[in-house]
Amino acid sequence: MSIAIRVQNLSKCYQLYAQPHDRLKQFLWRGRRQYFREFWALRDVNFEVAKGEVLGIIGRNGAGKSTLLQLLCGTLTPTSGEVTVKGRVAALLELGAGFNPEFSGRENVFMSAAIMGLSQNEIEDRFEAIVDFSGIRDFIDQPVKTYSSGMYVRLAFSVATSVDPDILVIDEALSVGDGEFARKSFDRIMNLKARGTTILFCSHSIYQVEALCQRALWLDNGQVRILDKVAIPCLAYNQFLDQIDNTIPPASLIPIDSTPATTPTGSARLTRVVVTVDDQTRLILQLTSMISTLEVQISFTSCPSLPCPSVAVAITDANGRSISSCCNYYDQVSLVRDAQGTATVQLKLPAIQLLRGHYVVHAYLMCEQAIHIYDYARCTEFEVTQPGLEIGIVSLRRIWGQL
Repeated sequence: MSIAIRVQNLSKCYQLYAQPHDRLKQFLWRGRRQYFREFWALRDVNFEVAKGEVLGIIGRNGAGKSTLLQLLCGTLTPTSGEVTVKGRVAALLELGAGFNPEFSGRENVFMSAAIMGLSQNEIEDRFEAIVDFSGIRDFIDQPVKTYSSGMYVRLAFSVATSVDPDILVIDEALSVGDGEFARKSFDRIMNLKARGTTILFCSHSIYQVEALCQRALWLDNGQVRILDKVAIPCLAYNQFLDQIDNTIPPASLIPIDSTPATTPTGSARLTRVVVTVDDQTRLILQLTSMISTLEVQISFTSCPSLPCPSVAVAITDANGRSISSCCNYYDQVSLVRDAQGTATVQLKLPAIQLLRGHYVVHAYLMCEQAIHIYDYARCTEFEVTQPGLEIGIVSLRRIWGQL
């Protein structure tokens, strides 16, 4: 097995000073006294990534994920330990962080690509493709300080993914830009994965980590909590979040109906979501466990040039914890659109098996592989009552017998 990345006993410590003049005191005393406290962002991290592997990195804010990625990319120096990286690295960290705001877009393309290891001739050969992908040709000779944040992100992403990297480091970059560009960026990352590029994918979206990665590394307080096949650390991390996040403030409701718009170029959007129980369409529906049927109708419009999107419905409790979900892609149900790219999908959950409680319905419009999310709506709340005293979340089908 060829190793693309090897991390051995990697640690990073920062010196935190209570007051600015403590730095001067520390310098004058030359270590004889200590005017700072140590903060270990990473401590004794060890792992290997095989060539062509996709490794997910998960953890809460402040766990050390960004520090780890910066050490792998060489933008930080470790306090101790070693990082061995074999191949050209392209990093999607703080997109555009390396741009000079006084330079034009053209000058920044040449500078950034050169830093990533391309020769002058290679940059010139790829320049037109980079500009075309970014979609900001009319502004390429303007100073980037005049760019909007979206234009900035587009150009930075286009440069970073155009250098044919051996290793791609992604930090929450699958939803950059607007809908059309987000889809283009997703397709490019998936193409790099298919070509055997080694990918480190850091994200708070556990669903996308499970969909994209073979293994996952859970960082907690700068240390490796679990490194294993992707399902194991993701499940443990979700359980950990459930334990510490006992109260999650509910998001405000999105109207279940929205005015249809023109078909979005290169993307897709929800146009209408209706949730009913026995013809009820109230914001808070009333269901009876094992009797009522919950019905969800989802209408969407999409660019006809794209593959037909997939649709998913998720049910959470009042605190946002996932209870169940359905997706036509995983259920192997094909959807058909009209020539304009529109369709309406119906999902029925007969004799719903949820027990008493307060729940929320969420609708998702996703790409054909059910990874990239085009659109989302938090739709309707519902209350479930039950005739008996059965406890729990769901009523499982059962067969009693006696031997």
